[in-house]
Amino acid sequence: MRYKTKRRLSLLVLVLGIPAYIIVAVNLIDLFERPSFWVELLVYLGLGILWIIPLKPIFLGVGQPDPDDKKD
Repeated sequence: MRYKTKRRLSLLVLVLGIPAYIIVAVNLIDLFERPSFWVELLVYLGLGILWIIPLKPIFLGVGQPDPDDKKD
C-alpha cells in the first residue's frame, strides 16, 4: 500500500471509525443488564485494545517520512 494511501486511510479510521466503534461498543454494553464496575471496566479495556489488532498494519510507519519522496 502506498504511503499516502496509508496516511489517508489512517486519518479516516481515526476521524470516523473510532467514534463509530465507541458508539457501537457503548450501545452493545447498554443492551445487557449493567454489570459491576470491574466487569464493565474490563470489557471497555478489552474493546479498547481489540480495535487496533486488525488495523495495526494501516498505522505502521505513518509517522515516518514518506519513503517514496525523492529529495535530490
